[in-house]
Amino acid sequence: PGISQLFVARTQPPSLSAITPFSIIADSYSSTLYPGGILNTGFAVAWIEAREADAEPAGQAWAAGRIAAGDETCAANQLLRLQNVDQTAVVVENPYWTEAAAGAVAPRSFVDRITVPTFVAGAWQDEQTGGHFATMLDGFTGTDAFYATLTNGLHTESIGPAVFPRFVEFLDLYVAERVPTLDGALTVAPLLAAGIFGTDAATLPEDDRFAGMSFDEALAAFESEPPIEVLFEEGAADGVPPLTPLPRYAAGFDAWPIPEAEATVWYLSGDGVAGGSLAPEPPDDGPAATTYLALPEAIPQTFYEGSGSGIWSVDVTYDWQEAGPGTYTSWLTEPLAGDVAVIGSGSVDLFLQSNLGDTDVEVTLTEVRPDGQETYVQSGWLRASHRALDAAASTELRPVATHLEADAAPLPDGEFELVRVEILPVGHVFRAGSRLRLIVDAPGGNRAVWAFDTTIAQGEQVTIGHDTVTPSRLVLPVVDGIDAPDPAPPCDSLRGQPCRPYRSP
Repeated sequence: PGISQLFVARTQPPSLSAITPFSIIADSYSSTLYPGGILNTGFAVAWIEAREADAEPAGQAWAAGRIAAGDETCAANQLLRLQNVDQTAVVVENPYWTEAAAGAVAPRSFVDRITVPTFVAGAWQDEQTGGHFATMLDGFTGTDAFYATLTNGLHTESIGPAVFPRFVEFLDLYVAERVPTLDGALTVAPLLAAGIFGTDAATLPEDDRFAGMSFDEALAAFESEPPIEVLFEEGAADGVPPLTPLPRYAAGFDAWPIPEAEATVWYLSGDGVAGGSLAPEPPDDGPAATTYLALPEAIPQTFYEGSGSGIWSVDVTYDWQEAGPGTYTSWLTEPLAGDVAVIGSGSVDLFLQSNLGDTDVEVTLTEVRPDGQETYVQSGWLRASHRALDAAASTELRPVATHLEADAAPLPDGEFELVRVEILPVGHVFRAGSRLRLIVDAPGGNRAVWAFDTTIAQGEQVTIGHDTVTPSRLVLPVVDGIDAPDPAPPCDSLRGQPCRPYRSP
């Protein structure tokens, strides 16, 4: 019921009142199948293979049951499934962006044709479809009623109790055309919370905030609120157990990307293997560079092992490990003087060399807390040969790679080349006293169930320049005026964001 709504709404059927697409993607190539041009052999390929198994003759239980009961017509019809396209082969055969394979089914290319009221919800660390969906939110220009609720967390966060009240209000106003009430939601939401998240601690507001209003008054009140709602620290709400799917606080904004977000720059300085620094001013020293060994097998591909639904539970456990010495680089800011709210896409602009002409790069943003704990925030990926950018779409905060085969090129031998890696959209407040940490390595270990086909990685030596000639940097969207409540959330309480003791390089 999620992404299919976008495909229906673009046809503008006259009887359609509204849509609520949750946990969606902007396009299959960039969002899930080939993040940064690197095949996602974790969730993406596994999901396709499972759907192909469902689509085989008698691949689903209901069809097998009909055939076993003697339905010869069903048996004959099911043989037509032998003509199914091999979707896994299609994916593997299209490592670059093509309009034929990817463009025709890319929602970001047509959401401007959606004219009905629309409510989108999704999570930054979604272990299935990822956080890339938020990059197309500014594309919903065809409707006068567009709303989005964005949060940290996992694939089911969008249908959890944190989003449910606004979801119900939207449906009451734009579909039922009545004054919203949470009477039904108060019955349904606890069942969802118990079945999906394994908790009875998640509650909804007891009072209807539109009680006593007319329909027109309720609609006007709803539409007067900021359309973009960002929930912070889902899983760390006060008064409930850790990982309960409720946020601790929220903020509203008039548009996406957040108009108030300011591109804030930190420059890489010092030896990233021994532990470098992120500084607000560009380096002024002579030639400086850091070299690491790209070894994806030096760390487990994912930090979760378990059932697909177990990851949503409040008793989930993660195994988020640090990569081996010499196989990653990292840089830290000084302790922050005040809270720093990062909301949106970011960019890691690296001047790179590889002794083998290419490499797969993973960048990860974390928060190193004063208590010695480190919290995962967000990641981004790029195959260096896919570094060519769409100049019209790219900004200082968001590099947009073309991923066209015609644009692919190896890194020049013995020279530094600018490679811009997008950090997927995120909403996170780094508290005063914490430090921002940037980790650069080969893909692996920094995602719940995503894994990557890093077959080009052969233990190559990757060198990052960070001096006056090659000023590598981190650029993040910082929004003023958002202060996180004290104290900081307990380690491992944030949904979708594992925590571990910080280990200095």
